Amino acid sequence: MKNELDSKFLLQVFDKIRQHGSKEGDEYKLMGITAFTDHDGYTLYIEDVNVKLRFGFHNQYHFDYDSSDHYDSFEKKLKQIDKTY
Repeated sequence: MKNELDSKFLLQVFDKIRQHGSKEGDEYKLMGITAFTDHDGYTLYIEDVNVKLRFGFHNQYHFDYDSSDHYDSFEKKLKQIDKTY
C-alpha cells in the first residue's frame, strides 16, 4: 500500500492539533487524532485508534495499520483537521 502524504501537510496538521487540541500529559488530541513527540522532539507521532504514523528525521515517515480502510479514514481525519483549522 502506497501512502503519499506530503511532509509539509503532516507538519501543518501536527501543528494545528497542538494549537487547537486538548492537552493530556504530553499528548494533544483533536477530532479523534492524537499527536505527540518523542523526548527530544525529533520524531512526531500522529495516530488514531487504527493507524499509527511516525514522522522523523529527513522527512521520513512510517505508517502502521491493518487495512486500507483504516488508512483512508485516518487520512480523511487529517484533511478535515487541516480544512477546519
